[in-house]
Amino acid sequence: MRIGILGGTFNPIHLAHLRSAEEVREAQRLDRILFIPSATPPHKQGDGLVSSTHRLAMVKLAIAGNPHFRVSTAEVERPGRSYSVDTLRALRAQMPAAEFHFIMGMDAFREIATWKEYGSIFSLCHLVVISRPPAAEADLMAALPVAVRREFCYRPRAQRLEHRTGHRVVFQRVTDLDISASAIRLRLRQGLSIRYLVPLRVERYIARHHLYARKGASH
Repeated sequence: MRIGILGGTFNPIHLAHLRSAEEVREAQRLDRILFIPSATPPHKQGDGLVSSTHRLAMVKLAIAGNPHFRVSTAEVERPGRSYSVDTLRALRAQMPAAEFHFIMGMDAFREIATWKEYGSIFSLCHLVVISRPPAAEADLMAALPVAVRREFCYRPRAQRLEHRTGHRVVFQRVTDLDISASAIRLRLRQGLSIRYLVPLRVERYIARHHLYARKGASH
């Protein structure tokens, strides 16, 4: 089984997350996309991060109805910080026959050298690096940490990098939906509508639980 892994804070999950996941699934011919909300993300602290319980609930509501989307509680249930390398190892132990494709944005890929045991990630899975236009495929090699470049070769015809283990790093453009979780949180603090930025079920959940609202505000 070919499984895409999309991790993140999902604070909150929005339509750009969902559309990107669907486009990657189609382009890479994946059987399933596994959404993994982080419990304690190492690179994102504060800034209105609501509890993992709420974020997990919103992801479940957002993906309901898509038979190719699933949610994993791996990081929510695991104590300590949510490191991707630990999650990948756990998933490979649970599903040794699966082929994993780790989905990440170009900005995150450029910062992968700051991740825990980042060199091991290339040995555990394929990487699908997504970005909105006009980013170019050539950015992949330039974005690779210098320390691991010798472990890769570039296949220009396929427009991908190949790791010494056989895992690939591919670039994929996705639809340019200018939606961000931070902008959604700001709109909510300002008492503005988030309709058509998040799924309706997520919008209702946020309102019902008074998430992200400015202090003293009511929905």
